Amino acid sequence: MAESHDLGRQGEDKAAAHLEKAGYKILKRNWKAGKLEVDIIAENKDYTVFVEVKTRSEDFIMSPASAVTKEKQRSLVFCADRYVQRYGVQKECRFDLITVISDGESFKVEHIENAFYPTLR
Repeated sequence: MAESHDLGRQGEDKAAAHLEKAGYKILKRNWKAGKLEVDIIAENKDYTVFVEVKTRSEDFIMSPASAVTKEKQRSLVFCADRYVQRYGVQKECRFDLITVISDGESFKVEHIENAFYPTLR
């Protein structure tokens, strides 16, 4: 369990560094609203972006992106709504996915913008 937690933390660090390099400002990491959580909340000049990070070792069975189920999307939308209400966010919001795959020594980062659109169904 500790190894997967460490890998997840490393993946989130790589994702945050990727976003910063791409010109995003990191606003929050692991932001919680009750039991709901968003891995990274960032912004650029146009958007407030809610980012789900999925990290896997290269010997994964299913793609990291397929782990973002409809239920996970719904919880991200509810959490984002709480953030928007609490902080009075005025920018357009977007939901991105960053997948991080590690071979044990290096990391491959893929940023998928508009990974899904918010629906409550």
